[in-house]
Amino acid sequence: MDFRSDIEFFNNIDVAITICDKDFTIIYMNEKATKTFEQYGFLIGKNLLDCHNSNSREILQKMMKNGEKNTYTILKNGIKKLIHQTPWYKDGKIAGLVEFSIEIPQDMKHFNRN
Repeated sequence: MDFRSDIEFFNNIDVAITICDKDFTIIYMNEKATKTFEQYGFLIGKNLLDCHNSNSREILQKMMKNGEKNTYTILKNGIKKLIHQTPWYKDGKIAGLVEFSIEIPQDMKHFNRN
């Protein structure tokens, strides 16, 4: 199977997933991500860095260089989201980045499980 057919099952989940390669070229967006960013047009094949401000570009470049992860929450258009960005690897080397954007309730429950 090729890369695209292997991950088509991501279209059936309620999480926006965007993947770029090591050159920051967007190589995959599931249906939720495509809908989330539809006002910007078709983004597959575009450079991810062009979609971000200078501060965000620096963070993404550092992640790619050092294999770092970046996780945070945002509130945009009244919707709270958890954003998790992490490198993905091929043959033990960083091959790109993947972003998971998950809508979360404003009053989300939190459990301490020690």
